Amino acid sequence: MRTPVDTVMVEQRAASFASRSIKKDSKEQGLRLALSMIDLTTLEGKDSPEKVRSLCSKAVLPWAGEFEPPLPSVAAVCVYPSLVQVAKQALAGSGVAVASVATGFPSGQYPLDVRLNDVEEAVRAGADEIDMVINRGAFLSGNFDEVANEITRVRTSCGKAHLKIILETGELETLENVRHASELAVRASADAGSIEDGEVFIKTSTGKINPAATMPVTLVMLEVIRAYYEETGIKIGMKPAGGIKTAKQALHYLVMVKETLGDAWLTKDLFRFGASSLTNDVLRQLVRQHTGRYTALYDFSEA
Repeated sequence: MRTPVDTVMVEQRAASFASRSIKKDSKEQGLRLALSMIDLTTLEGKDSPEKVRSLCSKAVLPWAGEFEPPLPSVAAVCVYPSLVQVAKQALAGSGVAVASVATGFPSGQYPLDVRLNDVEEAVRAGADEIDMVINRGAFLSGNFDEVANEITRVRTSCGKAHLKIILETGELETLENVRHASELAVRASADAGSIEDGEVFIKTSTGKINPAATMPVTLVMLEVIRAYYEETGIKIGMKPAGGIKTAKQALHYLVMVKETLGDAWLTKDLFRFGASSLTNDVLRQLVRQHTGRYTALYDFSEA
C-alpha cells in the first residue's frame, strides 16, 4: 500500500520557494546557471534541417552581444530522431549535447518493437541523450510491470546514451501517481544495469499537455530522487519541462533544487529546464543586470 501524498503541504512548501530573496550577485550567477541548464527544443511537424541548424547556433552562442565573462552555451538541443544527424554535425566540438525524443513521442502508444527501434535509430544517428515517454495508459490501468519492463528495455537500447524518462505528469491525475511513476521509473532503469550519476533523469512533461511542469509536481519528483540517493548513493537527474517561461520562475526552481537536494544538483549534469521560450527572458534579465535597462525582445533570436 502506497503512502498518500499530503497535497496541501506539498503545495505550501512549493510556494515557499518563490518567496526567497536573491541578491544581485547571486541572481546573475543563478541566471547564468539556468541558461547553462536549458535544453533548446524543436518538436514540430514543420521542423527542417535549416531550423535545427539555426537552433544549434543559438545553443552554442545564445546571444551575440558582448558579455564578460562570456555567457555559457545551453546544455542540449532536442530534436526528432530524423534530425539527430543534422544537429550532431552542427554541434560538433561545441560541448552541447544532442538529445532526441523517442519511443513514440508524445503518446508512447506505439508497439514496443517500434518504440525500441525509434531509440536505436536515434542512438545510431549520434544522440547523446534519449527522452522517452512512458505509456500512461498502461500506468493508469495499473499495468505497472508492463511500464517497468518497457523502461528497462528502453534503457538497454540506449547503450551509452543517457536516458530521460518523461512521465507526462499532466495526465497522471494525482501527486500520488506522480510519486509512484517516479519511483517506478528510477527502479526500472536500475534493472537494466548500474546507474552512474546523471545517467538517468526523470522528466515531467512532453510540453504537449497542460498542465506541464509545476512546482508541486517537481517537488514530489525531487523528493523521490532524494530518497533514492539516500538509499543508494546514486544521483538521478531531474528535468521540469513545459510552462517555465520566465527567468524569475527558473530561479524559483533552482532555489527548490538547492533546498531539497543540495548544491550537488546545481549542474546541467543533474538538472535541466525543458523550456526553449525561457532562454530569451533569461538573456534579457542578464543584460539588464549589466546595463541597468531592459533590451527589447526582438534583439534576441527566436529559440
